[in-house]
Amino acid sequence: MVDIDTPRAQAVPANRPVPAIVIVPPGRLALPRWRELWEAREVAYRFAQRDIVLRYRQTVVGVAWVILQPLAGAGIISIVFGSVAQLDSGGVPYFIFSYMGMLGWNLFANVLGRVAPSMVANGGLISKVFFPRMVVPMATVASVLLDFVVALALGVVLLFVYGINPGWPVLLVPVWVAATVLLAGGVGIACAALQVKYRDVQYVLPWLTQILMWASPVAFAITAVPAHLRGLFEANPLTWMLGAFRWSLLGTAQPPWWQLAGLGVAALVVFLAGTVFFQSWERQFADVI
Repeated sequence: MVDIDTPRAQAVPANRPVPAIVIVPPGRLALPRWRELWEAREVAYRFAQRDIVLRYRQTVVGVAWVILQPLAGAGIISIVFGSVAQLDSGGVPYFIFSYMGMLGWNLFANVLGRVAPSMVANGGLISKVFFPRMVVPMATVASVLLDFVVALALGVVLLFVYGINPGWPVLLVPVWVAATVLLAGGVGIACAALQVKYRDVQYVLPWLTQILMWASPVAFAITAVPAHLRGLFEANPLTWMLGAFRWSLLGTAQPPWWQLAGLGVAALVVFLAGTVFFQSWERQFADVI
């Protein structure tokens, strides 16, 4: 029927096909449909906005927690390893050396720690509403990046206080940030899928993260590691990440080129592997969660 009261109304031919939306389950070894994720960007924005608001709502200190955490960690590390153990810090004051190390480590650990439980935390919504499930863990990264930017701003202030000029490598900081997010995000996405079915992940992951911190040169320089153990530390991609951050932010010695290239390759491989694993488990999320 045509509405004659509306001048722009047009009759729809009876034989015109009606467009349909077909929801196809992901394959066993399939990457996410990036176009579908782009179309769901408004959903991702709302998830990120809610995560940021809930994180700082009804807190006395508020966003200052973002600054206090690396400051306190760097202060303790500089006392224990710098003053007591008197380890080498590459010619820079131990406090800012440890602060920049904590800056890179917190980015990795916070992305991993917030992405991994994201699916279970939003279980009620996932079981009732359809949207690309990958949006949930990806949206949690926004609050981590906000924390990182605030802590990095304080780090810039400390560079001026200590009179440190890192030079042109500072331009590569966004590259190391992207590599760290991809590396932690790939592991976190895989853990998010596992935690839907195996809730043990929420207990094992913080423990493993704590061990990984001491297996990485966060509190000390790689030169402080004994020669017979240095090969194990240098095979750790987080060692490459921390070396890249300190080179770009403190002007310390440039890491070997194979570590810088290996960081980018490892980040891409881990992220792609994590997303493929996530997709292979996605079809059972609504039933299990």
